[in-house]
Amino acid sequence: MAGGDELKLLGSWLSPFATRVKLALTLKGLRYENVEEDLSNKSELLRSSNPVHKKVPVLIHNGAPVCESTIILQYIDEAFADIGPSLLPSDPHQRAVARFWAAYIDDKLVIPWVRSFRGKTEEEKSEWMEQTFIAVEALEGALRECAKGKGFFGGDNVGLVDVVLGSLLTWVHATEVMSGTKMFDPSKTPLLATWMERFDELAAAKAVMPDVNRMVEFKTRQAQAISVAAASQRQ
Repeated sequence: MAGGDELKLLGSWLSPFATRVKLALTLKGLRYENVEEDLSNKSELLRSSNPVHKKVPVLIHNGAPVCESTIILQYIDEAFADIGPSLLPSDPHQRAVARFWAAYIDDKLVIPWVRSFRGKTEEEKSEWMEQTFIAVEALEGALRECAKGKGFFGGDNVGLVDVVLGSLLTWVHATEVMSGTKMFDPSKTPLLATWMERFDELAAAKAVMPDVNRMVEFKTRQAQAISVAAASQRQ
């Protein structure tokens, strides 16, 4: 642990939000204890550490819990400012821009993307997927503006927006395997496609990102179970 600091992460391998925190801790070179939560039977530690939402991730730093993934990322950057690379730039305006796009990813990309899988009709699913791709196009422009010809949203180094978006890449790859849908199509969003390849090769990403095949297998079993349950209800 850094300087005697004790870090414990309550998370789940399925959660891209927990993966964000793992990425940030790894990029910073911080050691931590990873506690895998059973989301169908949440521990008392999780419930007491996040009494409002009772969700992962929660980072417990020297006994004090911090909740919500993007808040945790910024906390890590501030609490360990003298350790490893910074996730946020020093310039106040650039920090504000990074925070804007991090929030945009959660609000405009993640939410419609999740709803596209949960839609009750094909039309509903298609509408949500259309909203998802609108967000992807906006992020292509954001990458152009933020990177200014360099490798990442953070410029030469991985920044807050890179971590927030990069944490989704296992699900991006799994979506392509399962449905053939390319989220970051080189013909439509070439900058994001190249960025994805670059992010996948990061040592931190290789260390903590969930395995794509494992995710595909899990989602396939989950979809089959939902289908069986729906069929039994119709009988």
